[in-house]
Amino acid sequence: MADLDDIRDGKEYGVGVEQCTDGFFLKGSNNLDLGMKDRLSRIFNPATGRTVMLAFDHGFIMGPTSGVERIDLSIVPLIEHADCLMCTRGVLRSLVPPTSRKPICLRADAGTSILTELNHNVVIDIQDAVKVNASAIAVMVSVGDAATEAETVANLYQAVDEGQAYGIPVMGVTAVGKDMARDARYFGLASRLCAENGANIVKTYYTEGFEKVVACCPVPIVIAGGKKLPELEALDLAYRAIQSGAAGVDMGRNVFQSEKPAAMIQAVGAVVHQGLKPAEAFQMFNDLK
Repeated sequence: MADLDDIRDGKEYGVGVEQCTDGFFLKGSNNLDLGMKDRLSRIFNPATGRTVMLAFDHGFIMGPTSGVERIDLSIVPLIEHADCLMCTRGVLRSLVPPTSRKPICLRADAGTSILTELNHNVVIDIQDAVKVNASAIAVMVSVGDAATEAETVANLYQAVDEGQAYGIPVMGVTAVGKDMARDARYFGLASRLCAENGANIVKTYYTEGFEKVVACCPVPIVIAGGKKLPELEALDLAYRAIQSGAAGVDMGRNVFQSEKPAAMIQAVGAVVHQGLKPAEAFQMFNDLK
């Protein structure tokens, strides 16, 4: 308890000097709670406002596909070069070193595999995301698929409700609907739908006219790497996305299926954070071991 005879009148009130209210660095995030902002600041580099996410959650529907047969041998050596890791809770608990100190975007829905129709999923208990100290959770949204659209939008809505309660951001991951063209109009619709339903981040695919997709989405967009491309093409993809306004990339196969995965993720990082052009980044890739 303070001594009553030693309470001094305040005098440095800064009268006439307004309190700094600069907005948060990340698009659409200024009005979020402190916990949300703290976690987003781990995922996105505050200096650049961008991120290189390393995705290796493929096994939850594909099993031991090429490049992720042994997470401990193929992925763990790459962790130091990523800004954020996207994985499942099983792999996180069993194989990701807790000393890596990298933020986790946790795959938070599951229920089907490539042997059946995808996206008939349920969302994990948010308390498990808290237990593994996730910085965000990721939920698939299948816009344009009549069989799963309502179900996956409901999953996103549930995840956002629970994420808000615990201060954990949600990333809406746009699946490619069967009945819609894979163009800016579709991805603009799907991305906006995710944001309108509360997603704090959207993961979608790059396409021509991507600047319109970014412009109409009120939260940060990161692009999916998609299928394996030759290294120069993958670096060009990342560059065009960033130039169109993307806030980063979430790449998996284009990194861990590369002939030099560690060199590739560093080259991608140079494109995202340093603005290297594809040819410059490709030269960096070739120069690294």
